[in-house]
Amino acid sequence: TPPLRIPPSVLLASVLTGCVDYVSTQGLVLGVYESEREDDSLHLTESAAGVDRVLSGKLTELLKISGPGLKKGKSRIFYGLHEDFPCIAVVGLGRNSLGVCGTEYWDTCKENIRAAIAGGCRVLQNHVLTHIEVDGCNDSQSAAEGAVLGLFTYDDLKTKKKTRVTTQLHGSGCVSGWEKGVLYGEGQNLARYLMEAPANHVTPSVFADTITNRLAPYADHVTVHKRSQEWIEEQQMGAFLSVSKGSEEPPVFLELHYNGCPDNAQCPLLLVGKGITFDSGGISLKPPSGMDAMRADMGGAATVCSAIVTAAALNLPINIIGLAPLCENMPSGKANKPGDVVTAKNGKTIQVDNTDAEGRLILADALCYAHSFNPRAIVNAATLTGAMDVALGSAATGVFTNSDWLWEQLHKASVVTGDRVWRMPLFQHYTRQVTDCQLADLNNVGKYSRSGGACTAAAFLREFVTAPHWAHLDIAGVMTNKDEVR
Repeated sequence: TPPLRIPPSVLLASVLTGCVDYVSTQGLVLGVYESEREDDSLHLTESAAGVDRVLSGKLTELLKISGPGLKKGKSRIFYGLHEDFPCIAVVGLGRNSLGVCGTEYWDTCKENIRAAIAGGCRVLQNHVLTHIEVDGCNDSQSAAEGAVLGLFTYDDLKTKKKTRVTTQLHGSGCVSGWEKGVLYGEGQNLARYLMEAPANHVTPSVFADTITNRLAPYADHVTVHKRSQEWIEEQQMGAFLSVSKGSEEPPVFLELHYNGCPDNAQCPLLLVGKGITFDSGGISLKPPSGMDAMRADMGGAATVCSAIVTAAALNLPINIIGLAPLCENMPSGKANKPGDVVTAKNGKTIQVDNTDAEGRLILADALCYAHSFNPRAIVNAATLTGAMDVALGSAATGVFTNSDWLWEQLHKASVVTGDRVWRMPLFQHYTRQVTDCQLADLNNVGKYSRSGGACTAAAFLREFVTAPHWAHLDIAGVMTNKDEVR
C-alpha cells in the first residue's frame, strides 16, 4: 500500500489560511515494540497509543495494512493523519523485554531506542521539517540522546545546508530525563563538531578558544587556563615541545578546572586528552590516502573538554580537571627526526624512532603534570594507534588500566551509555619492548613494531604514571563510524 499523502484539499486550505509553514514543518516520531511471540503483532508505546486513541485507531489500522510487522530500526511514514502533525514517523524499537545483554555488553533496550529515534528524526529532517516532537518510549533520556545525535551534521562550510530541526518531548514523559539526554547528546555533538571541522579551521588556538567560549556560562565554577609555549617550556615538557616544533602553529596546553563540589578536600578526577589537531605523521609521513581524517586526531582532547562542558551544564557535584596538550604534527626542518632523543617532564629520555607515534609523546608530559593535582583517578583518552582499530574496529574502545576499581566504573558506564569498552592487557611483556632501547630510557615504538602496537603504546604511557588508579582509553577505532555501528 503506498504511503498516505497530504490531500490537495488540506494543502489548498493551508495556502488560503496562511498555514503552509505549520503544515509543512511539524513532525512526530512514535515508537512501536515487536511482539514477544513469533508473529507480526505490534505493541504501541504509551505515547503512540495515546495518538492512536485520538485518531480512533487509525494508526494501528494503517500499521497493519501497510506491510509486515515493523522490525527494529525500521520506520514508516504516514502523511495527513493528524491535524497537528502532517508527517508522522513510526519506528521499530525491537522487543520491550530486552535489557542488559551479556554478550553485547550494553543495555539493548536503551540502544534500540537511541538508534530508532535517531533514524526517525533523520527521516523527518529529510522531509524538510523544522520541528519534531519525539516519543519518550518510556526512557526519555535515551530518546533525547537519539534525537540530538541523529540530527547532527557538519555542513558549516557548505552552501546548501540540511534543515535545522528543533525537538521536544511528546506527551507526558519524563521531562528531566529528556533534558538530561539533550545535554548528553549536545556534549557528544560538540566533540563531533571539533573532530569533523577542517584542521585549518580548528588549530590549537581555535580549539582552546572554542572550549573557552562554551564554558563561559559556567564561569562561577569553571576556570580555564590557556597555557602558552613559554609556560610549556618552563614546565620542561620536552616530549610535547618536540612534536609541536615541526609546525608553524604554536602549541597550547589547555587546562580546565570544574569545581562542582564545594568541599576542597575532595580529590579531583583527572581527564587527559590527546590534542593533535592535525597529524601528518611528521618526517615519518603518513600515506596521502585518508590523511584528511587526521583532522580528528584531537578526538581525545575533544572528548575530555566536551565532557567537562557537559559536567558543568549538568552541575555535577564533583571536581574535575581536564588537560589537553594541543599542537600539530608536521614535517619541517625543525621537526623530530627518526632516532632523535627527547626528555620528558619527569626526566626520562625517549628515542623517537617513529615521528608518527607522536600522541604518546605529548600525553607523557601531560600525565606527568596530572600527578601534581593529587588526583583520585586519571583517565586519558586518545586516538592513539591504528592497531586498536585493527583489533576492535568501531565496536568498542580499548581500555588499559592498572586499577580493577576504575575498570568496573568504566564498564558500568559503558553498558548504560552504549559506548562499549573492552579491557586490554598491560603485561610486562609489552613494557620490555619499549624499555629495551638503544639510545634512551624508552623507545616511542615497540621492539616489534607491528606486533601488539596498541599494547606497547599503553605500556609506554604507563612509564609516566605512578597513580594507583589510571586508565588509558584508546579511541582510535571508534573515531569514525564504520559498518559495526549504524
